[in-house]
Amino acid sequence: MQFKDKFVDLSSSKVMGILNVTPDSFSDGGAYNQLDLALRQVQRMIDEGASFIDIGGESTRPGAQAVTEQQELDRVVPVIEAINNRFDTVISVDTSKAKVMQQAVAAGAGLINDIRALQEDGALLVATAAQVPVCLMHMQGQPSTMQTEPSYEDVVANVYQFLQQRISACIQAGIGQQNIIIDPGFGFGKSLVHNYQLLANLEQLLPLNVAILAGVSRKSMIGTLLNRSVDERLAGSVGAAMLAAQQGAKIIRVHDVQETVDALQVLNMMNAYKENRNER
Repeated sequence: MQFKDKFVDLSSSKVMGILNVTPDSFSDGGAYNQLDLALRQVQRMIDEGASFIDIGGESTRPGAQAVTEQQELDRVVPVIEAINNRFDTVISVDTSKAKVMQQAVAAGAGLINDIRALQEDGALLVATAAQVPVCLMHMQGQPSTMQTEPSYEDVVANVYQFLQQRISACIQAGIGQQNIIIDPGFGFGKSLVHNYQLLANLEQLLPLNVAILAGVSRKSMIGTLLNRSVDERLAGSVGAAMLAAQQGAKIIRVHDVQETVDALQVLNMMNAYKENRNER
């Protein structure tokens, strides 16, 4: 897939490293909201094998409060500019605001990653004009309320239908299908059971014929199941990442890059030998 002037081969699963330049994200809030610390973390994630760096300037953890457009711009644009000037990597901007998308792409972002699937005012228009790939995520409700008794008739079918509708809206607006990525939205308006139903049936999203991104890293679906604090969820997160990749997820969004890259290399090697065996 082409991201501005950079190409990423998604024939095997690749890792997206998370960089939250916020004071209140659930896992690393405040850790990288100074430019020198952020750049040091980017260098580390690239060295560890990340193909994408995802920059977020607004916390979307359960119960998070919204930030203003200007606050978000002030947080993400200088970081994107600095990363673009220093590193050869695909920069993803994690935002739902049209103006942030526009300025982030101008600063060097090659992917728009939107938890609201380009439904906010002006977002679809700006994303279409930006001519970069987009990632559309499913979320029931808003971050401030999404975990208040989420319910579905059939979570897999409902997520599929929503993403199908948003893919159609993007194509009608002028975004090529080859430039669309989808994210089922683990942890966004889903109970523990909903999350694992989605994980168990992730391959049912493959008929949408777009790349799948999975973000399960350190989330409550890991912590609640295993009774682990945020900093004790590495093994569960890597295990869930492997299961997602086995079912066709091509981008794995994580905090722990090196460990996930290592696990995916093992999976990719196994898959290569399975393919060789099947071709005999």
